[in-house]
Amino acid sequence: MSELINNSIDRKRKLKELILKLHHGESQETVRKELLVSLSQIPYGEVVEVEQELISEGLPEQEVLDLCDAHSAVLEGRVDLSAAMNIPPGHPVDVMLNENKELKVLCSRIYEVISEIADDPKVEMAQKVLQLRGMYNNLYDVDKLYQRKEYLIFPYLEKEGITGPPKVMWGKHDEIRGLIKGAIEVLQVTDINRDELMATADMVLLPAIRQVVDMGTKESEILFPMSMDKLTEADWYEVARQSIEIGFCLYDPPTDWRPDWVKGSVLDELNKTGDHIQLPSGGFTAEELMAILNTLPLDMTFVDKDDKVKYFTQGSERIFQRNRAILNRDVRLCHPPASAHIVDKIIDDFKTGKASRAPFWINMKGKMIHIEYFALRNEKGDYLGTLEMSHDVTVYRELEGEQRILSYSK
Repeated sequence: MSELINNSIDRKRKLKELILKLHHGESQETVRKELLVSLSQIPYGEVVEVEQELISEGLPEQEVLDLCDAHSAVLEGRVDLSAAMNIPPGHPVDVMLNENKELKVLCSRIYEVISEIADDPKVEMAQKVLQLRGMYNNLYDVDKLYQRKEYLIFPYLEKEGITGPPKVMWGKHDEIRGLIKGAIEVLQVTDINRDELMATADMVLLPAIRQVVDMGTKESEILFPMSMDKLTEADWYEVARQSIEIGFCLYDPPTDWRPDWVKGSVLDELNKTGDHIQLPSGGFTAEELMAILNTLPLDMTFVDKDDKVKYFTQGSERIFQRNRAILNRDVRLCHPPASAHIVDKIIDDFKTGKASRAPFWINMKGKMIHIEYFALRNEKGDYLGTLEMSHDVTVYRELEGEQRILSYSK
Protein backbone atom coordinates (compact mmCIF):
# COMPACT_ATOMS: atom_id res chain seq x y z
CA MET A 1 0.00 0.00 0.00
CA SER A 2 2.80 2.42 0.90
CA GLU A 3 4.35 1.71 -2.49
CA LEU A 4 1.11 2.75 -4.23
CA ILE A 5 0.92 5.93 -2.15
CA ASN A 6 4.52 6.77 -2.92
CA ASN A 7 3.94 6.12 -6.63
CA SER A 8 1.00 8.50 -6.56
CA ILE A 9 2.99 11.17 -4.73
CA ASP A 10 5.89 10.78 -7.16
CA ARG A 11 3.59 10.97 -10.19
CA LYS A 12 1.88 14.12 -8.97
CA ARG A 13 5.21 15.74 -8.10
CA LYS A 14 6.57 14.94 -11.56
CA LEU A 15 3.38 16.07 -13.27
CA LYS A 16 3.49 19.37 -11.40
CA GLU A 17 7.10 19.85 -12.46
CA LEU A 18 6.16 19.24 -16.10
CA ILE A 19 3.25 21.69 -16.00
CA LEU A 20 5.48 24.32 -14.41
CA LYS A 21 8.05 23.76 -17.15
CA LEU A 22 5.34 24.69 -19.64
CA HIS A 23 4.59 27.70 -17.44
CA HIS A 24 8.24 28.77 -17.71
CA GLY A 25 8.19 28.50 -21.49
CA GLU A 26 9.59 25.06 -22.28
CA SER A 27 8.22 23.60 -25.52
CA GLN A 28 5.31 21.18 -25.51
CA GLU A 29 7.30 18.63 -27.50
CA THR A 30 10.17 18.62 -25.00
CA VAL A 31 7.77 18.20 -22.08
CA ARG A 32 5.84 15.48 -23.89
CA LYS A 33 9.02 13.45 -24.44
CA GLU A 34 9.89 13.73 -20.77
CA LEU A 35 6.36 12.70 -19.84
CA LEU A 36 6.58 9.59 -22.00
CA VAL A 37 9.89 8.63 -20.46
CA SER A 38 9.08 9.30 -16.81
CA LEU A 39 5.36 8.55 -16.35
CA SER A 40 3.09 5.65 -17.13
CA GLN A 41 -0.67 6.12 -17.46
CA ILE A 42 -1.81 8.94 -15.13
CA PRO A 43 -5.07 8.50 -13.17
CA TYR A 44 -7.43 11.36 -14.01
CA GLY A 45 -7.86 12.19 -10.32
CA GLU A 46 -4.18 13.00 -10.01
CA VAL A 47 -4.37 15.44 -12.92
CA VAL A 48 -7.24 17.23 -11.19
CA GLU A 49 -5.41 17.27 -7.84
CA VAL A 50 -2.29 18.77 -9.40
CA GLU A 51 -4.29 21.50 -11.14
CA GLN A 52 -6.10 22.27 -7.88
CA GLU A 53 -2.79 22.37 -5.97
CA LEU A 54 -1.22 24.80 -8.45
CA ILE A 55 -4.11 27.23 -7.97
CA SER A 56 -4.02 26.78 -4.18
CA GLU A 57 -0.29 27.48 -4.16
CA GLY A 58 -0.79 30.82 -5.84
CA LEU A 59 -0.49 30.19 -9.57
CA PRO A 60 -3.09 32.67 -10.92
CA GLU A 61 -6.19 31.08 -12.40
CA GLN A 62 -5.65 33.02 -15.61
CA GLU A 63 -2.20 31.49 -15.97
CA VAL A 64 -3.62 28.02 -15.38
CA LEU A 65 -6.19 28.88 -18.05
CA ASP A 66 -3.41 29.92 -20.43
CA LEU A 67 -1.56 26.68 -19.69
CA CYS A 68 -4.70 24.55 -20.06
CA ASP A 69 -4.33 23.87 -23.77
CA ALA A 70 -0.61 23.24 -23.49
CA HIS A 71 -0.65 20.73 -20.66
CA SER A 72 -3.77 19.04 -22.10
CA ALA A 73 -1.89 18.55 -25.37
CA VAL A 74 1.01 17.05 -23.44
CA LEU A 75 -1.27 14.72 -21.46
CA GLU A 76 -3.48 13.68 -24.38
CA GLY A 77 -3.74 9.92 -24.51
CA ARG A 78 -1.78 9.53 -21.24
CA VAL A 79 -4.66 9.85 -18.78
CA ASP A 80 -5.89 6.58 -17.28
CA LEU A 81 -9.68 6.37 -17.50
CA SER A 82 -9.93 2.91 -15.96
CA ALA A 83 -11.62 4.32 -12.85
CA ALA A 84 -14.53 5.67 -14.87
CA MET A 85 -17.89 3.94 -14.40
CA ASN A 86 -19.88 2.28 -17.14
CA ILE A 87 -22.22 4.86 -18.64
CA PRO A 88 -25.79 3.77 -19.44
CA PRO A 89 -27.57 5.02 -22.60
CA GLY A 90 -29.23 8.40 -22.14
CA HIS A 91 -27.20 9.24 -19.02
CA PRO A 92 -26.10 12.91 -19.04
CA VAL A 93 -22.49 11.88 -19.69
CA ASP A 94 -23.55 9.57 -22.53
CA VAL A 95 -25.49 12.49 -24.02
CA MET A 96 -22.48 14.81 -23.78
CA LEU A 97 -20.17 12.24 -25.34
CA ASN A 98 -22.57 11.92 -28.28
CA GLU A 99 -22.83 15.70 -28.55
CA ASN A 100 -19.05 15.85 -28.79
CA LYS A 101 -19.12 13.26 -31.57
CA GLU A 102 -21.51 15.50 -33.54
CA LEU A 103 -19.34 18.54 -32.81
CA LYS A 104 -16.27 16.70 -34.07
CA VAL A 105 -18.06 15.79 -37.30
CA LEU A 106 -19.16 19.40 -37.77
CA CYS A 107 -15.65 20.72 -37.09
CA SER A 108 -14.25 18.29 -39.66
CA ARG A 109 -16.73 19.56 -42.26
CA ILE A 110 -15.80 23.17 -41.46
CA TYR A 111 -12.11 22.33 -41.85
CA GLU A 112 -12.82 20.70 -45.23
CA VAL A 113 -14.60 23.81 -46.52
CA ILE A 114 -11.81 26.11 -45.34
CA SER A 115 -9.27 23.78 -47.00
CA GLU A 116 -11.24 23.92 -50.26
CA ILE A 117 -11.05 27.71 -50.18
CA ALA A 118 -7.31 27.60 -49.41
CA ASP A 119 -6.59 25.13 -52.23
CA ASP A 120 -8.67 26.71 -54.99
CA PRO A 121 -7.95 30.34 -55.99
CA LYS A 122 -11.05 30.30 -58.22
CA VAL A 123 -13.44 28.99 -55.59
CA GLU A 124 -16.99 30.44 -55.54
CA MET A 125 -16.63 32.54 -52.40
CA ALA A 126 -20.24 33.61 -51.93
CA GLN A 127 -21.44 30.02 -51.78
CA LYS A 128 -18.63 28.89 -49.47
CA VAL A 129 -19.08 31.84 -47.09
CA LEU A 130 -22.81 31.08 -46.86
CA GLN A 131 -21.99 27.45 -46.14
CA LEU A 132 -19.50 28.37 -43.43
CA ARG A 133 -21.93 30.85 -41.87
CA GLY A 134 -24.50 28.11 -41.42
CA MET A 135 -21.90 25.74 -39.99
CA TYR A 136 -20.62 28.24 -37.42
CA ASN A 137 -24.20 29.09 -36.47
CA ASN A 138 -24.65 25.38 -35.73
CA LEU A 139 -21.32 25.27 -33.92
CA TYR A 140 -22.54 27.88 -31.44
CA ASP A 141 -24.94 25.20 -30.22
CA VAL A 142 -21.96 24.10 -28.10
CA ASP A 143 -23.05 26.88 -25.73
CA LYS A 144 -25.85 24.60 -24.50
CA LEU A 145 -23.41 21.81 -23.71
CA TYR A 146 -21.20 24.25 -21.83
CA GLN A 147 -24.15 25.72 -19.92
CA ARG A 148 -25.20 22.27 -18.72
CA LYS A 149 -21.66 21.71 -17.43
CA GLU A 150 -21.47 25.14 -15.80
CA TYR A 151 -24.88 25.21 -14.12
CA LEU A 152 -25.69 21.54 -13.55
CA ILE A 153 -22.38 19.67 -13.05
CA PHE A 154 -19.86 22.19 -11.73
CA PRO A 155 -21.92 23.00 -8.59
CA TYR A 156 -21.78 19.34 -7.52
CA LEU A 157 -17.99 19.26 -8.03
CA GLU A 158 -17.59 22.47 -6.04
CA LYS A 159 -19.49 20.89 -3.14
CA GLU A 160 -16.77 18.21 -3.16
CA GLY A 161 -14.10 20.90 -2.89
CA ILE A 162 -13.13 20.68 -6.56
CA THR A 163 -13.14 24.36 -7.52
CA GLY A 164 -10.01 24.98 -9.61
CA PRO A 165 -10.65 22.76 -12.66
CA PRO A 166 -14.26 23.98 -13.14
CA LYS A 167 -13.09 27.61 -13.04
CA VAL A 168 -10.38 26.88 -15.58
CA MET A 169 -12.78 25.01 -17.85
CA TRP A 170 -15.42 27.76 -17.59
CA GLY A 171 -12.79 30.25 -18.66
CA LYS A 172 -12.05 28.11 -21.72
CA HIS A 173 -15.78 27.96 -22.48
CA ASP A 174 -15.88 31.75 -22.62
CA GLU A 175 -12.85 31.84 -24.92
CA ILE A 176 -14.49 29.37 -27.28
CA ARG A 177 -17.78 31.28 -27.24
CA GLY A 178 -15.87 34.44 -28.14
CA LEU A 179 -14.08 32.74 -31.03
CA ILE A 180 -17.29 31.33 -32.49
CA LYS A 181 -19.08 34.68 -32.15
CA GLY A 182 -16.12 36.33 -33.87
CA ALA A 183 -16.30 33.78 -36.69
CA ILE A 184 -20.04 34.37 -37.17
CA GLU A 185 -19.48 38.13 -37.22
CA VAL A 186 -16.76 37.85 -39.86
CA LEU A 187 -18.88 35.57 -42.01
CA GLN A 188 -21.72 38.11 -41.99
CA VAL A 189 -19.60 40.20 -44.39
CA THR A 190 -21.09 39.16 -47.71
CA ASP A 191 -18.31 40.52 -49.93
CA ILE A 192 -15.35 39.09 -48.01
CA ASN A 193 -12.66 37.95 -50.45
CA ARG A 194 -10.53 34.82 -50.35
CA ASP A 195 -7.40 36.47 -48.90
CA GLU A 196 -9.39 38.18 -46.14
CA LEU A 197 -11.15 34.96 -45.23
CA MET A 198 -7.91 32.98 -45.08
CA ALA A 199 -6.34 35.61 -42.81
CA THR A 200 -9.39 35.35 -40.56
CA ALA A 201 -9.20 31.57 -40.68
CA ASP A 202 -5.81 31.62 -38.95
CA MET A 203 -6.97 34.11 -36.31
CA VAL A 204 -10.52 32.97 -35.55
CA LEU A 205 -12.10 30.28 -37.73
CA LEU A 206 -9.58 27.48 -37.22
CA PRO A 207 -8.82 28.25 -33.55
CA ALA A 208 -12.56 28.01 -32.83
CA ILE A 209 -12.96 24.49 -34.19
CA ARG A 210 -9.61 23.40 -32.75
CA GLN A 211 -10.61 24.50 -29.26
CA VAL A 212 -14.06 22.90 -29.50
CA VAL A 213 -12.45 19.55 -30.33
CA ASP A 214 -9.78 20.01 -27.64
CA MET A 215 -12.47 20.76 -25.05
CA GLY A 216 -14.18 17.49 -25.99
CA THR A 217 -10.91 15.69 -25.22
CA LYS A 218 -10.58 17.45 -21.86
CA GLU A 219 -14.12 16.43 -21.00
CA SER A 220 -13.62 12.79 -21.99
CA GLU A 221 -10.27 12.39 -20.25
CA ILE A 222 -10.72 14.57 -17.17
CA LEU A 223 -14.17 16.03 -16.45
CA PHE A 224 -16.46 13.09 -17.19
CA PRO A 225 -14.48 10.40 -15.29
CA MET A 226 -14.09 12.78 -12.34
CA SER A 227 -17.80 13.64 -12.39
CA MET A 228 -18.86 10.00 -12.64
CA ASP A 229 -16.71 9.34 -9.60
CA LYS A 230 -18.01 12.25 -7.50
CA LEU A 231 -21.71 12.62 -8.36
CA THR A 232 -24.29 10.20 -6.97
CA GLU A 233 -27.00 8.59 -9.07
CA ALA A 234 -29.49 10.99 -7.49
CA ASP A 235 -27.27 13.92 -8.51
CA TRP A 236 -27.15 12.67 -12.09
CA TYR A 237 -30.92 12.24 -12.18
CA GLU A 238 -31.32 15.87 -11.15
CA VAL A 239 -28.85 16.87 -13.90
CA ALA A 240 -30.89 14.83 -16.41
CA ARG A 241 -34.18 16.37 -15.27
CA GLN A 242 -32.89 19.92 -15.63
CA SER A 243 -30.98 19.39 -18.88
CA ILE A 244 -34.11 19.75 -21.00
CA GLU A 245 -34.51 23.35 -19.79
CA ILE A 246 -31.15 24.26 -21.31
CA GLY A 247 -31.34 22.02 -24.37
CA PHE A 248 -28.97 19.75 -26.25
CA CYS A 249 -26.17 20.38 -28.75
CA LEU A 250 -26.68 18.98 -32.28
CA TYR A 251 -28.04 15.74 -30.77
CA ASP A 252 -31.43 14.63 -29.52
CA PRO A 253 -31.06 11.79 -26.98
CA PRO A 254 -33.18 8.84 -28.17
CA THR A 255 -33.32 7.50 -24.61
CA ASP A 256 -34.45 9.31 -21.47
CA TRP A 257 -32.29 7.84 -18.71
CA ARG A 258 -33.82 7.25 -15.29
CA PRO A 259 -32.40 5.28 -12.35
CA ASP A 260 -34.19 2.03 -11.54
CA TRP A 261 -35.56 3.49 -8.32
CA VAL A 262 -37.50 6.21 -10.20
CA LYS A 263 -41.07 5.07 -10.67
CA GLY A 264 -43.21 6.12 -13.60
CA SER A 265 -42.43 8.45 -16.49
CA VAL A 266 -41.45 12.08 -16.80
CA LEU A 267 -45.10 12.82 -17.49
CA ASP A 268 -46.04 11.16 -14.20
CA GLU A 269 -43.66 13.54 -12.45
CA LEU A 270 -45.19 16.51 -14.25
CA ASN A 271 -48.62 15.47 -13.09
CA LYS A 272 -47.36 15.09 -9.53
CA THR A 273 -45.71 18.50 -9.43
CA GLY A 274 -48.32 20.40 -11.42
CA ASP A 275 -51.33 18.13 -11.77
CA HIS A 276 -53.85 20.79 -12.73
CA ILE A 277 -53.25 23.76 -14.98
CA GLN A 278 -56.02 26.27 -14.34
CA LEU A 279 -56.85 28.96 -16.91
CA PRO A 280 -59.69 31.54 -16.90
CA SER A 281 -61.83 29.44 -19.24
CA GLY A 282 -61.09 26.04 -17.75
CA GLY A 283 -58.24 23.69 -16.96
CA PHE A 284 -56.59 20.34 -17.61
CA THR A 285 -53.78 18.10 -16.43
CA ALA A 286 -50.33 18.09 -18.03
CA GLU A 287 -51.21 14.77 -19.69
CA GLU A 288 -54.41 16.21 -21.17
CA LEU A 289 -52.63 19.37 -22.36
CA MET A 290 -49.92 17.35 -24.10
CA ALA A 291 -52.55 15.18 -25.81
CA ILE A 292 -54.45 18.26 -27.01
CA LEU A 293 -51.37 19.98 -28.43
CA ASN A 294 -50.09 16.82 -30.15
CA THR A 295 -53.51 16.03 -31.64
CA LEU A 296 -53.96 19.36 -33.41
CA PRO A 297 -53.48 18.81 -37.18
CA LEU A 298 -50.66 21.35 -37.40
CA ASP A 299 -47.14 22.01 -36.18
CA MET A 300 -46.58 24.67 -33.53
CA THR A 301 -43.32 26.08 -32.27
CA PHE A 302 -43.07 28.62 -29.45
CA VAL A 303 -40.22 31.16 -29.36
CA ASP A 304 -39.96 33.24 -26.17
CA LYS A 305 -39.40 37.00 -25.85
CA ASP A 306 -35.61 36.41 -25.81
CA ASP A 307 -35.85 34.70 -29.23
CA LYS A 308 -35.13 31.22 -27.85
CA VAL A 309 -37.03 28.14 -29.03
CA LYS A 310 -38.83 26.81 -25.95
CA TYR A 311 -41.39 24.29 -27.18
CA PHE A 312 -42.70 22.42 -30.22
CA THR A 313 -45.61 20.04 -30.68
CA GLN A 314 -44.93 16.37 -31.38
CA GLY A 315 -47.87 15.29 -33.52
CA SER A 316 -47.77 12.09 -35.55
CA GLU A 317 -47.84 13.85 -38.93
CA ARG A 318 -45.20 16.53 -38.78
CA ILE A 319 -44.64 18.94 -41.66
CA PHE A 320 -41.19 20.15 -40.63
CA GLN A 321 -39.01 17.85 -38.57
CA ARG A 322 -37.99 19.13 -35.13
CA ASN A 323 -35.89 17.56 -32.41
CA ARG A 324 -34.98 18.62 -28.91
CA ALA A 325 -31.56 19.86 -30.01
CA ILE A 326 -33.27 23.12 -31.07
CA LEU A 327 -34.59 23.85 -27.57
CA ASN A 328 -33.14 27.00 -26.03
CA ARG A 329 -31.52 27.84 -29.36
CA ASP A 330 -31.77 31.28 -30.94
CA VAL A 331 -34.55 30.98 -33.51
CA ARG A 332 -32.38 32.70 -36.16
CA LEU A 333 -29.97 29.78 -35.99
CA CYS A 334 -32.79 27.33 -36.74
CA HIS A 335 -33.23 28.75 -40.26
CA PRO A 336 -30.93 28.74 -43.28
CA PRO A 337 -28.53 31.73 -43.23
CA ALA A 338 -30.07 33.03 -46.45
CA SER A 339 -33.44 33.51 -44.72
CA ALA A 340 -32.17 34.76 -41.34
CA HIS A 341 -32.91 38.37 -42.33
CA ILE A 342 -36.59 37.50 -42.80
CA VAL A 343 -36.76 36.01 -39.29
CA ASP A 344 -35.06 39.15 -37.95
CA LYS A 345 -37.62 41.35 -39.69
CA ILE A 346 -40.60 39.42 -38.33
CA ILE A 347 -39.30 39.43 -34.75
CA ASP A 348 -38.40 43.13 -34.87
CA ASP A 349 -41.85 44.05 -36.24
CA PHE A 350 -43.57 41.91 -33.59
CA LYS A 351 -41.53 43.46 -30.77
CA THR A 352 -42.15 47.02 -31.91
CA GLY A 353 -45.85 46.39 -32.49
CA LYS A 354 -45.60 47.14 -36.21
CA ALA A 355 -47.15 43.74 -36.98
CA SER A 356 -48.81 40.87 -35.16
CA ARG A 357 -48.91 38.13 -37.78
CA ALA A 358 -46.90 37.12 -40.84
CA PRO A 359 -48.40 34.52 -43.24
CA PHE A 360 -46.58 32.53 -45.94
CA TRP A 361 -47.59 29.59 -48.11
CA ILE A 362 -45.45 27.25 -50.15
CA ASN A 363 -45.77 24.18 -52.36
CA MET A 364 -43.82 21.28 -50.87
CA LYS A 365 -43.81 17.75 -52.28
CA GLY A 366 -47.16 18.30 -53.96
CA LYS A 367 -48.79 19.77 -50.87
CA MET A 368 -49.87 23.31 -50.09
CA ILE A 369 -48.31 24.29 -46.75
CA HIS A 370 -49.54 27.38 -44.91
CA ILE A 371 -47.05 28.87 -42.45
CA GLU A 372 -47.97 31.74 -40.18
CA TYR A 373 -46.16 33.56 -37.37
CA PHE A 374 -48.19 35.17 -34.57
CA ALA A 375 -47.01 37.70 -31.99
CA LEU A 376 -48.01 36.60 -28.49
CA ARG A 377 -48.92 39.44 -26.13
CA ASN A 378 -50.38 39.64 -22.64
CA GLU A 379 -53.40 41.71 -21.63
CA LYS A 380 -51.19 44.80 -21.33
CA GLY A 381 -49.86 44.33 -24.84
CA ASP A 382 -46.39 43.29 -23.71
CA TYR A 383 -44.61 41.01 -26.17
CA LEU A 384 -44.25 37.44 -24.82
CA GLY A 385 -42.87 35.66 -27.85
CA THR A 386 -43.78 34.25 -31.25
CA LEU A 387 -45.90 31.27 -32.21
CA GLU A 388 -45.11 29.55 -35.51
CA MET A 389 -47.89 27.42 -36.99
CA SER A 390 -47.47 25.21 -40.06
CA HIS A 391 -50.49 23.52 -41.59
CA ASP A 392 -51.00 21.22 -44.58
CA VAL A 393 -54.06 22.87 -46.16
CA THR A 394 -54.15 20.76 -49.32
CA VAL A 395 -57.29 18.89 -48.28
CA TYR A 396 -59.16 22.14 -47.49
CA ARG A 397 -58.39 23.62 -50.90
CA GLU A 398 -59.97 20.55 -52.51
CA LEU A 399 -63.25 20.71 -50.56
CA GLU A 400 -66.47 21.17 -52.55
CA GLY A 401 -70.14 21.28 -51.61
CA GLU A 402 -71.05 20.23 -48.07
CA GLN A 403 -70.72 17.25 -45.75
CA ARG A 404 -73.59 17.05 -43.27
CA ILE A 405 -73.58 13.28 -42.77
CA LEU A 406 -71.30 11.60 -40.27
CA SER A 407 -68.35 10.12 -42.15
CA TYR A 408 -65.08 9.17 -40.50
CA SER A 409 -61.88 9.91 -42.41
CA LYS A 410 -59.61 6.96 -43.03
